[in-house]
Amino acid sequence: MPKTPSARAAKPEGVAAVDRALAIVAALEAKAQPLTLADIARATGMYKSTLLRLLASLERSALVVRRSDQKYSLGQFAFRLGRAFEAIYHLKECVLPVLERLVEQGTESSSFHVWNDEETRLCLFRIDSHHSTLDRIRPGDLLPLREGAAGKVLRVFRHAPPVRRDVPLIYTSFGERDPLCAAVAAPVFGPGGELIGALSLSGPRERFSAAAVKKMSKILLAAAKTATGSLGGH
Repeated sequence: MPKTPSARAAKPEGVAAVDRALAIVAALEAKAQPLTLADIARATGMYKSTLLRLLASLERSALVVRRSDQKYSLGQFAFRLGRAFEAIYHLKECVLPVLERLVEQGTESSSFHVWNDEETRLCLFRIDSHHSTLDRIRPGDLLPLREGAAGKVLRVFRHAPPVRRDVPLIYTSFGERDPLCAAVAAPVFGPGGELIGALSLSGPRERFSAAAVKKMSKILLAAAKTATGSLGGH
């Protein structure tokens, strides 16, 4: 059935409204603390009048809650979404033990990163090594997608099938995000071959000699295989 002019005009506006609402949620998630209306306006570049309308909708869905001090924070539904995401993939119970075993084997600090958006990746889990470390990454940190070994893995495998033999599984970085740090990373897959995230080992660049990278790569590949199997991937 042909669409009426009003229907065609309504669709872009509806999409734009969703984009703006999600920008508010993203701003609250990125700051990880309650924000005032002025804070959200600065973070999103939206007018306060627009924000108030969108925030009212987000409050009704429990994605956002307005506190007694008139600041806004993520609501219960946002928490339930996070729990649902984790439950679907069993990420914590499958990945965290793998990260712990990597560190127990004397490797550098181990992390698990997932795609956040076209510019950033999210560190979901992190276990510091028993050695001195320079990259003080913490779970919940957003990092550049186009810098670092984990970022390379996420960019390469987000849309590429893992069965191609010409695509390497190990990626390295030397001083890309921090000139004093280096990292090695490998992909973790789920059912159907979709990319779940990237396992990485990172630490002071001086400890990433060719021999050390070769040794860590072997250990990391075995860990990625274990995590992939635990998540139902191949």
